[in-house]
Amino acid sequence: MTTARTGRPALRLLTAPEYEHAAPAPLVAFCSHCGARPAHPPAPASSSRVCAACGLGLILESRADVAPKAGDAFLVLDRSLAVCALSRGAERLLAALEPNAVNRHVTDLLMPADAEEPDGTSLSTAVAWAARGDGVTRTSVVRPANTFGIRLTARISSCGPPRAALVVLD
Repeated sequence: MTTARTGRPALRLLTAPEYEHAAPAPLVAFCSHCGARPAHPPAPASSSRVCAACGLGLILESRADVAPKAGDAFLVLDRSLAVCALSRGAERLLAALEPNAVNRHVTDLLMPADAEEPDGTSLSTAVAWAARGDGVTRTSVVRPANTFGIRLTARISSCGPPRAALVVLD
């Protein structure tokens, strides 16, 4: 395909050299409530996806380098930025109970702490990309919505199934 004026191709393939040769991180399973990592993820359709450790959360998967550990504070968000799950650690940190937080917008619990993100990626943009399953981990500085003066670093990546955004608070 060429343009009429220049004779050059109108489209060209762009590659991302930093991602071409990188081996993908292995996936690990974790509980959406307590963060525990089961020894073996349940086989599809043959066993329950409910966590055997706490009995409250669903077993999700994420890359090993970003998956939360037991006791970590984290949230699971969908494409519309609604809270799907709130870990026990996040309940304590954000002073919110999971049943009251589910289906609420993320800004009811977390707010961007910086007026302008240094790399131009806002919390909502990072969550939207992660919920699509783009595989890139982004960071954002956030604060609890009901508190000033506290700044937390949020690691935002994909998890699932189904596809969602994982926000781990450090």
